[in-house]
Amino acid sequence: MSILDSSIARLDGTPATLGDLTGGQPALLVNVASKCGLTPQYTGLEKLQETYAERGFTVVGLPCNQFMGQEPGSAEEIAEFCSATYGVSFPMTEKIEVNGDDRHEIYRTLTAAPDEEGEAGDVQWNFEKFLIAADGTVISRFRPRTEPDDERIVDAIEAMLD
Repeated sequence: MSILDSSIARLDGTPATLGDLTGGQPALLVNVASKCGLTPQYTGLEKLQETYAERGFTVVGLPCNQFMGQEPGSAEEIAEFCSATYGVSFPMTEKIEVNGDDRHEIYRTLTAAPDEEGEAGDVQWNFEKFLIAADGTVISRFRPRTEPDDERIVDAIEAMLD
């Protein structure tokens, strides 16, 4: 089974698979939070969406409240915050867990992928980024402090779309 076959509800609660959310195209999967010091990364994530959507790429936000309760809101509150504050147009999922016994199945696959230092394992914090190919293969993993406009992310996206 591909990671794309994993069931996950959209932020509005409607059922979907990860493949539904990515539209069968390359994607950057990011565990997001509204009350984090890294929350301004939404600006860069939305810029990636605007820049690359027409070329067959999407960002997918996966809200998570596991890191110091930094995503406490309801689905409606998250949607309102993302829309009003950052103009988020990319798909967002239901709130999930990315670490521990209740880790969502998508993150069981993602956390097996190593970062640039060769380290796999638990998500370190909000805004950890995973670049996946259209077939769901994990291409790259970027730790939370790597900004969405970092040349390593941009270059990896460009290489997938060429």
